[in-house]
Amino acid sequence: MTEDTGKGKTGSGPKDATKSGRGARDLKVRVKTGNKRSLSSKLWLERQLNDPYVARAKREGWRSRAAFKLIEIDDKYKILKHGARVVDLGAAPGGWSQVAAKRIGPRGKIVAIDLLEIDPIPGVDFMQLDFTDADAPEKLRALMNGPADIVLSDMAANTTGHRRTDHLKIVALVEMAAEFAREVLTPGGAFLAKVIQGGTEGTLLATLKRDFATVRHVKPSASRADSAELYLLATGFRG
Repeated sequence: MTEDTGKGKTGSGPKDATKSGRGARDLKVRVKTGNKRSLSSKLWLERQLNDPYVARAKREGWRSRAAFKLIEIDDKYKILKHGARVVDLGAAPGGWSQVAAKRIGPRGKIVAIDLLEIDPIPGVDFMQLDFTDADAPEKLRALMNGPADIVLSDMAANTTGHRRTDHLKIVALVEMAAEFAREVLTPGGAFLAKVIQGGTEGTLLATLKRDFATVRHVKPSASRADSAELYLLATGFRG
């Protein structure tokens, strides 16, 4: 990390450097590219180290910066009601389940799954499971032992680097999650899922608009501005 001392002809101290924008750049953490670190890894690490939401998540005890996305969405749309029953698809490392557990309280129920294991979270029943497995929906329903009020999906497919291919892969995941939501949601329930901008989800949107009273795209401020990531929020399930 480097810091501008403010010395020189252009200013009398750090205040002037901040106004010019030099101070903000100089205070960023820079990561060197070593023999075992690719350029893409270097850029990802730099972004993480300089991300204010990453730092805030560590300070406040959230497992990931993604927690702030759900907090912002729920603050605005009030989808996590006290005592609600929640399914969290693609839960690792557990940020969304943490938020949901705090907001629905001890009377609620949360069932979470992911390919990766996560450390236990009070009030959350976790299952290490691939949602694309044929028997995954049935296992989830058995663990829920009843209907759900909201289905959350922060699932993301492994990327190939080809934007259209990656978009189609994540849309396929969202379609599977949406079909599962239709099977388990109570009337009035909600479905929230991560998607990627790409323009090929017309069929998905049409079916959601048929089955839910309101369907909207949401871009929370905690979602990086340079990311194609969006969230699809469907509320008022018709049942």
